[in-house]
Amino acid sequence: MVTLEDIEEADKILEHVILRTPLVYSYSLSELSGANVYLKLENLQRTGSFKIRGAYNKLYKLKDITKEVVAASAGNHAQGVALAAKLLGMKSTLVMPEGTAINKMLAVKNHGGEIVLFGDTFDDAFGYARKLERETGKVFIHPFDDPEVIAGQGTVGLEIIDSFKNVESVIVPVGGGGLIAGVAIAVKKMNPNIRVFGVQSKGAPSMFLSMKKKRIVETGSTQTIADGIAIKRIGEITFEIAQKYVDEVLTVDENGIEESLLLLTERKRIVVEGAGAVGLAGLLKRKKDFCKKNVAIIISGGNIDINLLARIIQRGLLKNGRLLRLELGLPDVPGSLGTLTTLLGEAKANIVEIYHDRYSKDLPIGEAIVEICLETRSFEHQEEILKLLKGKGYSPIKKD
Repeated sequence: MVTLEDIEEADKILEHVILRTPLVYSYSLSELSGANVYLKLENLQRTGSFKIRGAYNKLYKLKDITKEVVAASAGNHAQGVALAAKLLGMKSTLVMPEGTAINKMLAVKNHGGEIVLFGDTFDDAFGYARKLERETGKVFIHPFDDPEVIAGQGTVGLEIIDSFKNVESVIVPVGGGGLIAGVAIAVKKMNPNIRVFGVQSKGAPSMFLSMKKKRIVETGSTQTIADGIAIKRIGEITFEIAQKYVDEVLTVDENGIEESLLLLTERKRIVVEGAGAVGLAGLLKRKKDFCKKNVAIIISGGNIDINLLARIIQRGLLKNGRLLRLELGLPDVPGSLGTLTTLLGEAKANIVEIYHDRYSKDLPIGEAIVEICLETRSFEHQEEILKLLKGKGYSPIKKD
């Protein structure tokens, strides 16, 4: 079992390696949730996530034993191992799934890691990395089920307590369980009255199911935008620790994750990945349980693919009445498009995109089709625009 002393030792090892990330109060999220919300911004950490903490602590303990390590990761652990190996003069091989985001692969290369792409999921990559371990003799660095890794991740908990003595609840994203295991030990040993909550995606709920069944449950698949916590099976060590120190594990759906990611982007101006947003999603799902409580949410990482972020933002704006997509017919005569855009300007609708089609084979001669995306203030504003267009003789079709 990992001890508080192990975490404190890791804290000393990491002192001049990692960033002591800020714990910031959020007025807007506190007002929205009814809790006093503080965000532990590990998305600002070196490599863009907390993973460097556990990776460096583990490799530091191996520095006199081996010079070559191998690991499996969907991205963040790979970056942590690659940077830690570089800082300690070691060589690293990182096995990643074929579909890993390009930004994460580039980051690993920039830190000096050798990338091997294998399989479609983390579990495929994990199995191949263990095979390389057997064949090459390189030391395998587990992403979560390892005492030194857990101790390194636990330093996040030490920093929370040091910054926020009156914290009452800590909310932690959960994949394999390394982060919540280390954090739970740190905060519970320093103040057993602090409640520790884990949050998983409903698409990857191994810890949630395991805590319910009181035995490790492996899920058949992992379907979630929170790829950093898309793990089929939690660790043996992490489960044992969670049973002892974690108060509850929640699950959130994909809509909740997307909405929380959008809130953090728009309200706090911070870039987070899906896994980094699940803590806020858990808080918003269970507002009554945290009302007026001092809550620290760990924003575990910010390594999101920029194209995915753009899609999530657009989907969120559509859901919240901030974007309106329309299709409507126009007479194919000079000035008709100008008349439409002038009308939309009078309605205070900002045109984001417009596509004017005169040549499709299904269009009658003398007609055109316009597909248009508008920036709007609310659903009420959208209804005003539709009413105005219909009143002027148009037949707009709202597109999802």
